Amino acid sequence: MSADISKTRSSPTAALFPGWIARLIIAVTLSFVVVIRLLGRTQDPPRPLNDPAMCNLLTLIFTFVAALTAWIWFCFWSGYSLRARRVVFFGTFAVIAAAFGLFRFIEFSGSMVPRFAPRWQAAAPDRQLGQLDLTPAAAIDIATTSPDDFPQFLGPQRTCWLPGPELARDWLANPPKLIWKRPIGAAWSAFSAVNGYAVTMEQRGKDEWVTCYEISTGTPVWGHALEGRHENPMGGVGPRSTPTIHQGRVYALGATGVLRCLDGASGKLLWSDDLRKRYEVTTIVNWTILDEALVQWGRAASPLIVDRLVVVPGGGPAGKAKNLVAFEAETGRLAWEAENLKEDGTADQIAYASPTLVTLAGLRQILIVNESTASGHDPASGERLWSFPWPGHSNGDASSSQAVATDPTHVLLTKGYSGGAELIEISAGPDGDKLSAKSEWKVPRVLQTKFTNVVVNDGHAFGLSEGILECVELASGKRKWKSGRFEHGQILGVGDLLLVLSEQGELCLAELNPAKFNQLASLQVLEGKTWNNLCLYGKQLLVRNAQEATCYELPLR
Repeated sequence: MSADISKTRSSPTAALFPGWIARLIIAVTLSFVVVIRLLGRTQDPPRPLNDPAMCNLLTLIFTFVAALTAWIWFCFWSGYSLRARRVVFFGTFAVIAAAFGLFRFIEFSGSMVPRFAPRWQAAAPDRQLGQLDLTPAAAIDIATTSPDDFPQFLGPQRTCWLPGPELARDWLANPPKLIWKRPIGAAWSAFSAVNGYAVTMEQRGKDEWVTCYEISTGTPVWGHALEGRHENPMGGVGPRSTPTIHQGRVYALGATGVLRCLDGASGKLLWSDDLRKRYEVTTIVNWTILDEALVQWGRAASPLIVDRLVVVPGGGPAGKAKNLVAFEAETGRLAWEAENLKEDGTADQIAYASPTLVTLAGLRQILIVNESTASGHDPASGERLWSFPWPGHSNGDASSSQAVATDPTHVLLTKGYSGGAELIEISAGPDGDKLSAKSEWKVPRVLQTKFTNVVVNDGHAFGLSEGILECVELASGKRKWKSGRFEHGQILGVGDLLLVLSEQGELCLAELNPAKFNQLASLQVLEGKTWNNLCLYGKQLLVRNAQEATCYELPLR
């Protein structure tokens, strides 16, 4: 061994930070990493290690602490020669500078794995696209409806399941046919489709767009832009919600809180309401807009049409938020506001799920998941009919998955971040209108859906539980099977089959079979991270992510 790298036992700095302390810190932190990874692989790990994202984040933190300890000890307190320590010290900064110069951070996956790309590759697609290139055309018709229509988030009934068409099971003999593929602005929005046209939302530079495309060709027909941009290192760029098409109009809620009503024939703005301004959460606090401090990942709810009203979560300051707000669909005039009070008497903040219209215990009601509760509300007045605790924080372990009415008296709640699933029963009192909610079972280790949703079919719930497809019996909460790694993608039930779009853009076909997992076919349809839901218009499947959109014709039986 050369003299330059040999230890100098008499180094005056070595006594200040003895090697055994450095080794102890490194051993402890790396032991934590081993324990975290081992516990994260078990079926019933202690919370919060049931969450792969938390496992990955803690692994990164403890590994960094171990590496930093070793580097500090070697460079400043070890007994190695001054030359060797200088080489390591300056070499480390040179490597870091080179890494920053050559690579840029792109995004986190749904499991909090960072992704990088060379700096010489193109910048974010939404900044490249700029304004939408529209060719002047005659007004279109999305007021005419048909059985093929998919007019809102998760389908006609917001159930994430369609009774048909009957899809072919063999894609080798009869593969899906590519109709078109095109670039699109960044967003986690999905498509809604009526009468041959599909609408979605996208970010293009500094503007949030609502856009309409011809389904048969992918040609943009109209677009409407408003200045506004939501961007988060973990959540990404752009709108999150899916527009709703109703009676020839398009209702869309942007990530920045602007609710728009557009003429579906031309994209002309009919009315709008800025929820952030309405509820006074536009001020800057600690360099962050107050609304984004409270609802960190951006407004994500898709508008719900109920009778003559359009209903969305409202939001507002902590303890005073309106969990739902309704506007007259025709005029945009405020119709009612609703608060869901927590046990401490303060109003619950909004979350990221969308409202749905259901009938429970004989009463028609709006079902919504809030920041730390789930609740049912009278569609005519917004009056709270019942409330149930469902813990979460909209700036941390957020609730994004839909509450699902599994039958006339039960609601299934699911979420990630070790929340799992809980089945609650909604029952009426002696007078028939006073409702109450009670838990039938709660299992934290199943249906950890994070920001995906479940399909309920034949007494079972199917969903991506931390990226793995899972089937759970509704009567008991018992897992029937868990298989197939799709990461944080999205699903759509069609008859007795399930379409699964993985986080990496692979489309898979599986059976809705409670007995076993059976994947029938797969096809790569998109490139890049894909968190967007699916839209099936007849046999034409519309899917997209933050950089491209495509349409496939699915084969039928």
